[in-house]
Amino acid sequence: MLNHLSIENIAVIEKAEIDFSKGLNVLTGETGAGKSIVVDSINAVLGERTSKELVRHGAESAFVSAVFEDVGSEVQSKLTEFDLADEDGALIISRKISAQGKSTCRVNGYPCTASMLREISASLVNIHGQHDSQALLNPDAHYHFIDMLCDSENPLEEYKAAFRRLVTVRKKLKELTADADDKDRQLELLSYEIKELTDADIKVGEREELKKRRAVIMNSQSVVNAVNAVLSALSGDDESSGIETLCATAVREAESVASVSGELTALYNKLNELADVSESVKDIAESALDSADYSEAELERIEERLDLLYRLSAKYGESEEDMLSYLENAENRRSSIVNSDEEIVKLSSEYDTAYEDTVEKAKALSAYRQETAKRFEKDVKAQLEYLDMPKIQFTVSFDRGNLSSNGFDKIEFLISTNPGEPPKPLAKIASGGELSRIMLAIKNILAGRDSVQTLIFDEIDTGVSGRASRKIGLRLKNTAEHTQVICVTHSAQIASCADNHLLITKQFENGRTYTYVSSLDFEERKRELARIMGGIEITDTLLKSAEELLKGED
Repeated sequence: MLNHLSIENIAVIEKAEIDFSKGLNVLTGETGAGKSIVVDSINAVLGERTSKELVRHGAESAFVSAVFEDVGSEVQSKLTEFDLADEDGALIISRKISAQGKSTCRVNGYPCTASMLREISASLVNIHGQHDSQALLNPDAHYHFIDMLCDSENPLEEYKAAFRRLVTVRKKLKELTADADDKDRQLELLSYEIKELTDADIKVGEREELKKRRAVIMNSQSVVNAVNAVLSALSGDDESSGIETLCATAVREAESVASVSGELTALYNKLNELADVSESVKDIAESALDSADYSEAELERIEERLDLLYRLSAKYGESEEDMLSYLENAENRRSSIVNSDEEIVKLSSEYDTAYEDTVEKAKALSAYRQETAKRFEKDVKAQLEYLDMPKIQFTVSFDRGNLSSNGFDKIEFLISTNPGEPPKPLAKIASGGELSRIMLAIKNILAGRDSVQTLIFDEIDTGVSGRASRKIGLRLKNTAEHTQVICVTHSAQIASCADNHLLITKQFENGRTYTYVSSLDFEERKRELARIMGGIEITDTLLKSAEELLKGED
């Protein structure tokens, strides 16, 4: 329910803090004091269209915020859907409107769009004014009222389940009955993709193994290059002699003079040792070269395979698993298209069965609704008679339309305001006051079943006599036992039924107009009711009549 409303710079209201309570909240005040501005402010904070004209003259912007408590599951579901839910379950909505007409909305401190705000607030508040009865003026919404009165949800749930099955089969059938050219194009593309992936013979983990093998081979190449350089230094080449040749030459030269002295003999011996070491080093290098794991051809094959896998992964999925999954799906799709004729026959049969089942469920739902509608008509007529509208005939019209998620019923509320006149749609003949009372009657019947937590009636007493006003007040109070009700009224009879009476007053200060909202105690309520009932002066007689109204003495 709406717990608190804060208004800043909206029309003549510079600043107002309004606390609402459970039950029936009534707003009264002189004409032009700003009662309708409070309703406009609530409309604004619920996401309805606003304009810069709403901003108080001279102010840069206007601001409205509303605090709701004990919000229902439908609202909580929407908050969760939009990621706007509060951990404490609270709901604070605010809207700022600039003097240029731009506005910003926030829910629990998070920014949101006006359309999101309207979705959230749809189950929070219903506002019914002289020219605005929302759902009553929209025949497409009338079935909701009937469904809320149904004692069992089974017929509706069974129908919705059947309709979902029908839609699923119809979608599959539509996909399969695509034109032949499109099928040929799909088959050609699928066959190409399947061949490309099949020829590639992809193995899970293959790419990682190839990368490891490539690293080994590339390291081996470095070893081969180094050992070849060693062998070149030992053996020499066409341009220069290697260590081995130079050692042999040095041995021959030393051998020719080795006998001359002991020192030269030692030189010869050392050179012989060096030649032996050179030979041994060469053997080691050649052995290392033979054992090196390097193949340029293998490296080339690995690079080509990795390149192929990278190209395929760009088209069919990052990993081998993704590519193989794509292959499996492509094969299934091709098989489905190839076997589509058989599948179409099968699905056509399933569709016929599902359609017949859905129609049967729709008939059962329609019969259940019509039975409920008869009780609804009777109850609405009784409520309207109590509200001094005995001549109005209320009828629920049923017509058959196309199957939809809500059945095939086209339900519309019709009324006849004069005996002998045929019933016609509400929107065409009902006045604002009549619409408000009809909505009050319906809400009273639906008390405890409607998910909307706050009802606002703006001047429901328009064109209504004192006796009827009293009955409207009592009905509002009765409805308020289950749903919070806020009512803007000029009727003392309605105001006397309030659980929380709020007075809106207008004052002139320093050449500006200011509006104030205050909650009244018993004595203050007496004076306000006397003002509404009386003329220029508030007399003792008026005060006594007001007191009788407050005490329920009719």
